[in-house]
Amino acid sequence: MTVTGIGGLFFRSRDPEARAAWYREHLGIDAGHDAIWRQEAGMTVLAPFPAETDYFPADQAFMLNLRVRGLAELVERLESAGVSVEQRPEWDTEYGRFARIHDPEGLPLELWEPADGGVDD
Repeated sequence: MTVTGIGGLFFRSRDPEARAAWYREHLGIDAGHDAIWRQEAGMTVLAPFPAETDYFPADQAFMLNLRVRGLAELVERLESAGVSVEQRPEWDTEYGRFARIHDPEGLPLELWEPADGGVDD
């Protein structure tokens, strides 16, 4: 017996419907308790961080990292929609390119365009 993937991510929300709509509108994710988002196959990193990490805000228990294709175009679309996007040159590494946004309730979201396109061999 083995785990084959992440089956869901469940988190509390002050306004679940509005938050799900934000994920659908801005990121193209079928979100909501009655929706199923069919992801492309690819890499997933499950990594506990030290409690003192400054990689994401201390008031958040986790940060969601989303694999993307066409990061530059997505960033442009998000900024056009009024979503604040943070990018730093040091975040562009041999692993790929990264940007950060926050959902309407402040959850940090890391957008990751893998260097190899995110395709598993």
